[in-house]
Order: sequence, then structure tokens, then C-alpha cells
Amino acid sequence: MTVDWDDLKTVLALVRSGSLAGAGTALGINYTTVARRVQRAEAAMGAVLFEKLPSGYVATETGRMVADHAAQMEGQQDALLRLVQGRDQSLQGNLVITAPQLLIGPYVAPVLAAFTDAHPQIDLYVKASNDLLNLNRREADLAIRISRTPGDTLKGLRLAEQYTGCFASPEIVARIAKDPNDPIDWLIYESYTDIPAFARAIYPSSRVRMTFDDMVAQIGAAQAGLGVVRMPLFLGRRTPGLVQVPNLPPQPYADIWVVGHPDVWRTAKLQAFRDILVPYFRSRRSEFVTDVGSDHPKHAQSHQN
Repeated sequence: MTVDWDDLKTVLALVRSGSLAGAGTALGINYTTVARRVQRAEAAMGAVLFEKLPSGYVATETGRMVADHAAQMEGQQDALLRLVQGRDQSLQGNLVITAPQLLIGPYVAPVLAAFTDAHPQIDLYVKASNDLLNLNRREADLAIRISRTPGDTLKGLRLAEQYTGCFASPEIVARIAKDPNDPIDWLIYESYTDIPAFARAIYPSSRVRMTFDDMVAQIGAAQAGLGVVRMPLFLGRRTPGLVQVPNLPPQPYADIWVVGHPDVWRTAKLQAFRDILVPYFRSRRSEFVTDVGSDHPKHAQSHQN
């Protein structure tokens, strides 16, 4: 019995996603190719790997066993490719960077420009995402993350300590200053269930007006005067039409890191990118903290070497 590795990867992707479309998206193929590969794997092994239900594809016990082994094989393949990549000390070829969307424009884009000017033989691919891409599975070579736990198995550097502040339109801030007992509307991000406790203690009349699943939309609503929003200081201070709400002190927030897998951390391409990225962030780190121009002892400390 011979089973094609692409077919096994497809079985694994279908188990992970539960749908032909989801597996196809993960693999970069269409759903008909997913179905064909699964049928081919089932024929080669002489076993039913999935039950086709109205709710989607559900793996059988055999299907789950095959997917478990395929995941181990995938891990071994990724480890091998990382080790090979780790021996590459050239300044040419592909480099994949990931960073949060709202951080790219003001802080990462200048680094990208300087890097591509300095290293025109490197093909840079930027994945703008708030998701924590899996560096073990080589979804990116280097990640810029806003996180309290950037990854215990990764190597990295803290680029900047960070604080959040509360921001609103000038009209709302003026109204709060005039009568702090008036009801204060808040715009909440979905991962937080309520108004920050410190804010409610200062302004007991605070109330949730609406909840958002997207930070860009939340900022737009705040600019339109719909309420107060909490966001990182660097973002609030740079957003037109918003000012910081008085009497609500900035609060510690997740720091900004650059991280990579230990197998590839010291390759020439990653080192060259960090050589531009780290000094740039350190020169502007005061923009992320409570007092502009202050120096904090936690700034830019190393995480695992």
C-alpha cells in the first residue's frame, strides 16, 4: 500500500477544519481537489476515514488515527526544513514576516522600506494578522507580536513595554469634564466582557453602549462620537479625532516582541531584519508608554536569549 503524502496532508487538514472549503483554504487548493485526495487516500488504505454529514466531514476512528500520524510526519518535515533553513546564511530568497495590522503602518512599514532597500535580493512577504501564526509549522519566519506570553519555545526580544489609554472624541471628553456624573458610553472589544474596573470606579455612571469584534470598526465608532474606547497608547495618540480621557490613568498592557523559532533565529536574513527592526523600535519606545520620553527598566529585555 502506497499513500501519497499530499493525500495524508489533506486528510489532516480536513480533520482540523471539518470542511472541504476549510481544508482547501489551509492547503491553497479548491474543495474538489480536497475531496478527490481524500477519496484517493481512502482507496489506498481500504478504509473509511470520514463520515459525510450535513454538518460537515466527521473523522472516523481510523481517520483520526491517520490524522494523528500525519501530524507527526508534518512535524518531522517542518523540523527538517527548519534545520535546513537554519544553515542558510545567504541574504537572498524568501523571508516571511507577520505583524498586527494596526502596528504595520506607523512602525513596521518604515522598517520594511529600509530592509528592502538594504537587501534587494530578499523577497519579503508580509502577513498582516492579529492571529499568532504557528512558527513551529513555518507559517512565518519572524513574528512581531503584542503579547504577554510570546511563546515559551521561541527565541525573542522585547521591543517595547506598552500601556493602554482611554480615548474619545473631543466633544465627549469635554462633556465628561463638565459633568463626570453624566452617563458615559463605552465601546467594548469582544474579548473584554465589561468596562475596565478602574474606569468604572472613577466614573460609576459608565455603561456599555456596544461591543465590537474588530478594532478598526471600534476606532471608527469612537471617531464618530459614539463613546469611549480603550486602546494602546501608540494607537490612540496617533488616531485623528480622538483625545485621551482625563482622570483615567494609562494601564499596563501586553508588550511588543519580535520572536522566531530557535532553529532559524540566527540565520542571516532574520538577523538582518532584526538589525533594522530592533533599533527602530527602541528609538521610539517612549511612544508606547505612560510618559512620553520616560525610560522604563523593562524596555527591550530579552526573552530566552
